[in-house]
Amino acid sequence: MKTLLNVIWFVFGGFVLALGYFLAGIVCCLLVVTIPWGIASFRIGAYALWPFGRTIVDKHEHVSVPTEIGNIIWLLVAGVWIAIGHVATAIAMAATIVGIPLAIANIKLIPVSLFPLGKRIVRTDKLLASYSR
Repeated sequence: MKTLLNVIWFVFGGFVLALGYFLAGIVCCLLVVTIPWGIASFRIGAYALWPFGRTIVDKHEHVSVPTEIGNIIWLLVAGVWIAIGHVATAIAMAATIVGIPLAIANIKLIPVSLFPLGKRIVRTDKLLASYSR
């Protein structure tokens, strides 16, 4: 089921979203100061290609001050606009019954698009395996 949803997601918006994140990553990596945001954009772009079967977790229990400052800068410069794009896309996808899981995946992308630093993207089966130990 995850594979089918990922293929539908890829065709109906995932590819375009990922391209946007990859383009932002390239632009951010051009300047030395913005490389952390570029790396985060590439990470989110890979997640935006195939979101089903993966989830977002915090890297550390306590977030450092530079990470928080970086997230605030990202929020003000790009995060709000990306989140608005995800909400608009989610509303459009939720118009059909088939699109409801896609809309939920789009909503799931909003927190990491607002605050990308200090996050990891992991496969859900590995996350469940770590909880069962």
